[in-house]
Amino acid sequence: MEDRDWLILQVLHNEKNITKAAKSLYISQPALTHRLQLIEKEFGVQIVNRGRRGIQFTPQGEYLAKCAKEILLRIQKMKENVLNMDSKVAGTLKLGVANFFAHYHLPTLLKRFKDQYPAIEFKVSTAWSSDITNLVYNQDAHIGFIRGDYSWQEKKQLLFEETICIASKEKIHISDLPHLPRINYQPDYLLKSVVDNWWAENYSQPPLTSIEVDKADTCKEMVVNGLGYAIMSSMLFNGIDDIHKIDIRTKEGEPILRKTWMIYHEDSLKLNMVKAFVTFMEGIDLSKPL
Repeated sequence: MEDRDWLILQVLHNEKNITKAAKSLYISQPALTHRLQLIEKEFGVQIVNRGRRGIQFTPQGEYLAKCAKEILLRIQKMKENVLNMDSKVAGTLKLGVANFFAHYHLPTLLKRFKDQYPAIEFKVSTAWSSDITNLVYNQDAHIGFIRGDYSWQEKKQLLFEETICIASKEKIHISDLPHLPRINYQPDYLLKSVVDNWWAENYSQPPLTSIEVDKADTCKEMVVNGLGYAIMSSMLFNGIDDIHKIDIRTKEGEPILRKTWMIYHEDSLKLNMVKAFVTFMEGIDLSKPL
């Protein structure tokens, strides 16, 4: 078995489709099928069953796919440890990043870090914060950037806090919200829970949702164009002067805050590149424009 064969098993198991797996691996479909047949011949078992809806892994295939994940992780750690044996800060730093953070902060941060450590490369995965937490927990990412107070028992650093606001093009009164057109988007479940609980505490009727979108940036543009109000992160409207914002508050009058964290495993600090990046982030104040 070559290292690439284990990668083929892992990607194929994730995709459950030979065409998609071949595309992800940048090889042709016949080449992938041929490698899979050689793996099956080597182990003397059938790894997948092919059907109209894609492929299904046999019990033996499931076992080998699990082994593939463990072996690839072990190979990755060996490579990292070899690079770590001298004092150079080098290697591929794997980051799991919440979508908002990736869009508004990450490019500038990576540019600054790369200027200091040119031998570093990056592999960035963007997803919901809950998925990023799992990536870091499973060591599929060295460092994660998440928004919201997700459960994390290892090392974490608070990067900044932001208020959640009612944003609108025209000035509105908070008591009128149930009768005004609302633009809604699909946030992560923690933020949705916070906003839904706030609404239930303050109103006895549901919001008058006029537009549903899937992304926060689309929702923001709808607000900027005067199509309704939205309840979302106030930071999204930084630099936009003609938007009215009302911070939502608890019953005690305290602003409801959303926190952004950097998370990682303490053991990962043994890697020069991770330690260097964590130290770099400790010197950055994200509450101010970069």
